Amino acid sequence: MKRLTTLVVLGALAVIAGGPALAQVSPQALQSISIPNKVETPIGPLDFFDGVPSRATAEKVYDNLDRMRGTGVFLDNVGAVSMYSVRTGLADAGAKGANRIALFAQLMDSQTLVVTANTSTLYAYTYTDLAQDGPTVIEIPPGMLGFLDDAWQRFVGNMGVTGPDKGKGGKYLVLPPGYTGKVPSGYFLLKPTTNRNFLFLRGSIKNGLKPAVDNITSKLKVYPLKNVAKPAPTEFVDMSGKAFNTVFPSDFSYFENLNQIVQEEPIDAISPEVRGAIAAIGIVKGQPFAPDARMKKLLTEAAMLGNATSRSITYHPRFAGVKIYPDDPKSVWSTAFANKNTSFEANGAMGLDARVLYYFNAGGVTPAMAATRAGEGSDYALAVLDANQQAFDGSKAYKLHLPPNVPVNDFWAVTIYDTQTRSQLQTGQKFPTIGSQTEGMKKNADGSYDVYFAPKAPKGMEGNWLQTVPGKSWFTILRMYGPLQPWIDKTWRPSEIELVK
Repeated sequence: MKRLTTLVVLGALAVIAGGPALAQVSPQALQSISIPNKVETPIGPLDFFDGVPSRATAEKVYDNLDRMRGTGVFLDNVGAVSMYSVRTGLADAGAKGANRIALFAQLMDSQTLVVTANTSTLYAYTYTDLAQDGPTVIEIPPGMLGFLDDAWQRFVGNMGVTGPDKGKGGKYLVLPPGYTGKVPSGYFLLKPTTNRNFLFLRGSIKNGLKPAVDNITSKLKVYPLKNVAKPAPTEFVDMSGKAFNTVFPSDFSYFENLNQIVQEEPIDAISPEVRGAIAAIGIVKGQPFAPDARMKKLLTEAAMLGNATSRSITYHPRFAGVKIYPDDPKSVWSTAFANKNTSFEANGAMGLDARVLYYFNAGGVTPAMAATRAGEGSDYALAVLDANQQAFDGSKAYKLHLPPNVPVNDFWAVTIYDTQTRSQLQTGQKFPTIGSQTEGMKKNADGSYDVYFAPKAPKGMEGNWLQTVPGKSWFTILRMYGPLQPWIDKTWRPSEIELVK
């Protein structure tokens, strides 16, 4: 054994010394494992001495690495920072605390910046604070649609019509991460991995807005389990008509917000891989986030690149499952959930771009959003470019044609959005939505509809018109409430949105 070890060592020394063993390595192999002394790269020239980088080269490479890692962290945590921005936006507007419910009692208009929210639904939002309150009870009224998402905007569980109470109403108990205490009977259990969790509730206004509001305000209750004998009253803060922002930033403050989330949530809320990527840019649980001027500059650049990347993914996606009519290369109609996949995972892999596409443009995740059933629920189609696959120009006029017999059990609606904020476009129309329930909407003689997008309404078509803003772009969402089979099997389809000649 001693003789064998000596031979191995001698052989290794011969390789290092350039002895006979080195001659057995082909020039091609040597080239593949080496680097020239001068290298031209996308980040500029790099200098080496026989493979050893100069200090200036190392600094340049590290700048690039930190910027790339920052961009990756931006893209991979949009869901979390978006949820944080919704929470802080609601708190700034007066709805702070789990038992203070943000209720859009007069529906949501364009004053409020919420990504791709609509004007046809009664929304109610709140957030749990399990670290402070402990196990939290949520009493759901009958007839609700709702769900709970965790701090990284991952689905936890459904409530209401799609939940275990099946729309009859019921009591849910949200348990803190790692909870080992006694769990009383009589509750539907929800077990998130984070403390701050987003409660999303939607009330149907099919029978009128006032009954829907009364149903929520008289029956929805949120309180800590420890106060079950005498809970404090649940308060409702009317958010309608309030100008406040829930859209996440795309500058350095994005990373400051992410740091706050990391500090608030348990260590195992995210995997070591994700936590390691975040730690690589200086965000570590239990430690201050204090980047120096160099790192702050790089993270500011990373946020800008993350923003640009998210918008490129939105308007020019390069992955399958986004197009509603994939067999028509000219069609721009798309879905926010690629392949109707609300987890973004398939074949053991996370769909990184699909996740960005959704979280950058929408908020709140539940499988129910992608489970289309004939005559029930809703389904959405986005048009982010015109029929020529160009950005919509707010100074020009466009037309959308909906063929006869629009296949909906309830109603259809078209809402217009600002491409910068991804929120409702602010125009002279407080509620920038029109549809089959719009007063003054004209139907063509054959039962079809034409919808116009322009700075000024076409004469006599005011009820069929959505206002645009010169100098701004826009995009739109067609919502089908109670979509019927011709929509689902695509035998009925809307036109592309074309310039009016």
